[in-house]
Amino acid sequence: MSQATHSTAARQPAEPGGRSVWRVFAQSVKGFNVLTGYLSAVVVVITSLIVCYGVFMRYFMDSPIDWGLELSIFLLIIATFMSAAYTQLQRGHVNIEVLEHILSPGANRVRYLVGDALSLVFCGFLAFNAWEFFLEAFEDGRITESTWGPKLWVPYLFMAIGSTALSLQLLVQIVDVLVGWKGRTHVTGPEWRE
Repeated sequence: MSQATHSTAARQPAEPGGRSVWRVFAQSVKGFNVLTGYLSAVVVVITSLIVCYGVFMRYFMDSPIDWGLELSIFLLIIATFMSAAYTQLQRGHVNIEVLEHILSPGANRVRYLVGDALSLVFCGFLAFNAWEFFLEAFEDGRITESTWGPKLWVPYLFMAIGSTALSLQLLVQIVDVLVGWKGRTHVTGPEWRE
């Protein structure tokens, strides 16, 4: 390869199909969020089975379970936080759709960017505090005040992981919009895989 060709190739941006460090990171974040989104759906099904079992035991067997309600609450916390990033990946959070039809594509891009940036600030703050709650509960050995007494670090851990994953998903979306990955703005939904 000649010197001129080599220097021209070095100045060219990476091919859109190339696997830059950022793309590997972004695909890993998105893949993790899809996995946790589907696992959260399984957790919701398990939670509904536990609630049905609790109702059956209480009303038909006259033997209430003391752990069912608290486990259901823990599982719903886990499902909620672990599915938040997947929901963001799909742009499934509450949105004002009328603005999308009124505003131009450029204005909508700015609206999404500002919304994602503000969400990132809030979710980053939430993630930071959730990690602190997890560490405190883990180090202090905190448990709930129920007769079952499960450890509180378990839901706090999933709150921290879920809010961190949501923050990372927002970061990926912001960078994707800013650099216009593959000439497209914000890639979400089934077509996010490259």
